[in-house]
Amino acid sequence: MGKDAPRGCAHPLWMTLRRLWRQLSYSGARAMFSRAQSILGSNWTIHDLRHTAAFRMTRDPDMPLSDVQWILGHAHLTTTQLYLNPSRDEVFAHVRAHHARYTGNTRSLPAPPAPSYNPAVLDVLFGGRR
Repeated sequence: MGKDAPRGCAHPLWMTLRRLWRQLSYSGARAMFSRAQSILGSNWTIHDLRHTAAFRMTRDPDMPLSDVQWILGHAHLTTTQLYLNPSRDEVFAHVRAHHARYTGNTRSLPAPPAPSYNPAVLDVLFGGRR
């Protein structure tokens, strides 16, 4: 973008490269993204970016799900809830934190070993104290 192009939170994030400075339209953003994809040799779409943004917003504890729903334009909250599928590691971490709070044990618990590790090897390495 040019040196004299408008900047700041009051202006659009994506703007045209040429004067008159204006917000980049959806078709302009799609064309820009397609050109970048050709150069990179990848196959992402703008819709993939939308899914990534939705997934990240739903992971933010300070972002209400109803706000994510509004941003995505979903008519029903159940559609937005599709992005709430946690990973197995997230579930394990939340359960360990819950048990630590419930038992009054607030010290940090060690992360579980990756599932690909052989438990017998870990017992030998750590003396049976995983």
